[in-house]
Amino acid sequence: MEFQDVVRRRRMVRRFRPDPVDPAALERVLGNAVRAPSAGFAQGWSFVVLTEPDDLARFWAASAPAESERDMRAWSDGMRTAPVIVIVLTSKDAYLRRYAEDDKGWADRDENRWAVPYWHVDAGMAALLMLQTAVDEELGACFFGVRPAELPRLRAAFDIPDEFAPTGVVALGHPGDAGPSGSPRRRARKPLDTVVHRGRWQA
Repeated sequence: MEFQDVVRRRRMVRRFRPDPVDPAALERVLGNAVRAPSAGFAQGWSFVVLTEPDDLARFWAASAPAESERDMRAWSDGMRTAPVIVIVLTSKDAYLRRYAEDDKGWADRDENRWAVPYWHVDAGMAALLMLQTAVDEELGACFFGVRPAELPRLRAAFDIPDEFAPTGVVALGHPGDAGPSGSPRRRARKPLDTVVHRGRWQA
């Protein structure tokens, strides 16, 4: 598939068919994820990949919010049809350690040196490569977050070390019906000239 087609066709898929994902396609999704850029080539990401029904059920049991300010049942019913879940994790410590090495020289490991938490930025780029590769494999995918209140249950369910924190989750599978309407169906994409400022900020 042409790259521009991959970019144009990428969307968040919230309902999936029951067909299994080809293991070779899944390996390509994961293999491309680790081609993402990372600060200092720290590569502080890790991925927990769930394909077995029992593991998927355990994920949804651990990550389901006990209560919510809005009704998430329609979203949840669609997302639970995904045959693959990838928990995208990142290690802040991996970055602090990397930048304390001789070629970087921040021996104090002071987190305040970082303008933004690049451990999450880099893991997010890895997740985007998963989403794009899914399109190229004619699969559907959706990236979503884990609420802080559910994190202890998720850690316990999958033995996630304290060093790693989830940047988000990628659901993967063959696209099903449209499912619940996402925000792009209710909101127009902003025109390019309203978000691109050339030379200086322009009102």
